[in-house]
Amino acid sequence: MPIPTILFGVLLAIFWGAIFHFLRGGSTRRLISFLLLSLAGFWIGDTVAYNSGWSFLSVGVLNAGMGSLFSIAFLMVGELLAGLLTAAREK
Repeated sequence: MPIPTILFGVLLAIFWGAIFHFLRGGSTRRLISFLLLSLAGFWIGDTVAYNSGWSFLSVGVLNAGMGSLFSIAFLMVGELLAGLLTAAREK
């Protein structure tokens, strides 16, 4: 995969993490966790789409659509798990 494609993927994943943080709010620690979750989800989604032969909103060799969907899914699941852990600690 060419370097510009990797950089575009990283920027797109960071965009989704930043938007999620803007909507949900939180501390710097949560921002960093959202960015890491978004990056992991994006690249896992891109890899799954590549290996499965799926093509959804592809930009060159980058499966931006599937990467974005997985990124958003990882962010939502991460937020859910963080909320459950916080609720368990407060009891």
